[in-house]
Amino acid sequence: MPPISIDIPRELLPAARRDTPLQKIGLALFALGCLIFVVGATGAFSTVPLLYSMSSLGLGAIGALIYILPLFQRDTADIGHNGIMTADATNRGIAAWVASVAFTGFYILLYFFPETLHHVVHAVDPVSLVLRGKAADHWFLYSVLYTVAVLVMGVRMFAKHRDNKYHLIRTTSLMFFQLVFAFVIPITLRLLNKPEFYFHYFWPLKPDYLFPSTLSGFLGSDIAVAQFMGFWTIAIAFVGVPVLTYFFGKRWYCSWVCGCGALAETLGDPYRHLSDKSRTAWRVEVGLVYSVLAFIVLTTALLWIDAYTDNSLLGSWSHGFRTTYGFLIGSVFSGVIGVGFYPLMGSRVWCRFGCPQAAILGILQKTWSRFRITTNGGQCISCGNCSTYCEMGIDVRAYAQQGENIVRASCVGCGVCASVCPRGVLKLENASPDNRYNKAKERIMFYGTRLFRSSTD
Repeated sequence: MPPISIDIPRELLPAARRDTPLQKIGLALFALGCLIFVVGATGAFSTVPLLYSMSSLGLGAIGALIYILPLFQRDTADIGHNGIMTADATNRGIAAWVASVAFTGFYILLYFFPETLHHVVHAVDPVSLVLRGKAADHWFLYSVLYTVAVLVMGVRMFAKHRDNKYHLIRTTSLMFFQLVFAFVIPITLRLLNKPEFYFHYFWPLKPDYLFPSTLSGFLGSDIAVAQFMGFWTIAIAFVGVPVLTYFFGKRWYCSWVCGCGALAETLGDPYRHLSDKSRTAWRVEVGLVYSVLAFIVLTTALLWIDAYTDNSLLGSWSHGFRTTYGFLIGSVFSGVIGVGFYPLMGSRVWCRFGCPQAAILGILQKTWSRFRITTNGGQCISCGNCSTYCEMGIDVRAYAQQGENIVRASCVGCGVCASVCPRGVLKLENASPDNRYNKAKERIMFYGTRLFRSSTD
């Protein structure tokens, strides 16, 4: 039985739970790496790009690992939330605001003013030349930073959940898909002069893969790899997604494969408790996420109709539809807000309020999937850990108190609610679709009926 995740201020923790001198050295190296990264953006190290990239990214990653590795030596491999509610960096304090401004500022520069990152991009030229055979661009820089963040913080998840097989496997899966499918495969394709493609992203999260120009380009190509990309786009979106969601629920993608989920579950993990659990937030969530889904479905449909009518429907507006979605949703929402607001609104802002893929998966999960979280209300002590650490803002405790199965469109099946429960009340299951919702209530009604009949006989 896992220990209760009580939030204890760091200054009150025993020495074994405080930061060790080695961890403080790691923090210092990480801070130094960040400082070098910022200073280098001004061009201070433009004459030594390799040294700049190795010292900034290298010191940052090594410092983070030095801080993380001693976590494996803790006496207990609990959920690791001690001090998180009182720490300035994870409780919307000054440090959290600084981090949010830094994240947001970086994304704004990356998406809208990439030329300001010229010196930083130039610093990873040596790596790009080796891997891709050409100089780096700002998207390659982003891929490197993104992948390093997932891998380093993934190690932290290993330390935090080292006795939990489910979390170890899903974290490994997220790291694998980010490293191989989002980094190695696209780079290899470019190196071989093939179209760049991300096999773990598909429509509607990657909407342009199903747009007429892109899909016809794949299917009409004389390159076998490109043709396979076209068939893969159709097959995974309309066959793979429904089938996998039926058997495994939304979690097969959101908590095991998706790159957005990979960053949220690793870099964003310290902020998961910041998600808004209010009913107002739920209403905003429903309104936004399904609006985004409707927008991309409408855009895709109009683009296909326009293609079949020889551009007579939309005309010059065709390009406007694509760029509008790319700017508002692909850039502002998923990037600037989605990651920039981690320290203030939790790690799943984009996944919860804007991701159209999550919306589709949620509809399938709620209506016909085998996945649910079963509860044992008789064992619930109403500690509230499950609701507190739900990154999707679900009031899990309310379901547990009533013994109701949890079948929610927004649930990504991360399993943290079950991990923090001190009584083993919650269990993730892929069982028969029968009685998915009110299994406990039906059982109570059944026995109540039998008791009533016995008393009247």
